[in-house]
Amino acid sequence: MSIFWLILAIALGLVEALTPQLVSIWFAVGAVGGCITSLFTDKIWLQVVVAVVVALVTLVVTRPLSKRVLDTKKTYTNSDRNIGKIAVVVTDIDNVQSVGQVKVGSTIWSAKSVDDTIIKKDSKVVVKAIEGAKLLVELTQ
Repeated sequence: MSIFWLILAIALGLVEALTPQLVSIWFAVGAVGGCITSLFTDKIWLQVVVAVVVALVTLVVTRPLSKRVLDTKKTYTNSDRNIGKIAVVVTDIDNVQSVGQVKVGSTIWSAKSVDDTIIKKDSKVVVKAIEGAKLLVELTQ
């Protein structure tokens, strides 16, 4: 049975190595606990209980730390400063045809309508979000 637990631990370790986030490391540690337990007893139920308890304890103890260390913060760019600003449509915005431009300050941006409505040239819009290299806009009230 210890061979089974060892193979399981290695397989879970490989899965962990192939994923960008921590997803199976705790279960790999639990499998190691099951493997060690199998050296002392032939009771499979006890090995499984030890493996599950070790995995859960490892998860509870290390998950908050790993989330803090691996937490990817949103990186703000200079384009984020345009959110909430008023822009003027310089080319009709039509999401179906994938056309449209707005001018924010002195810069011209590609734009899309938030609600898929066609927005005519010279309309005033407010920038709601950024999607890729396009500003998502809606008509001002």
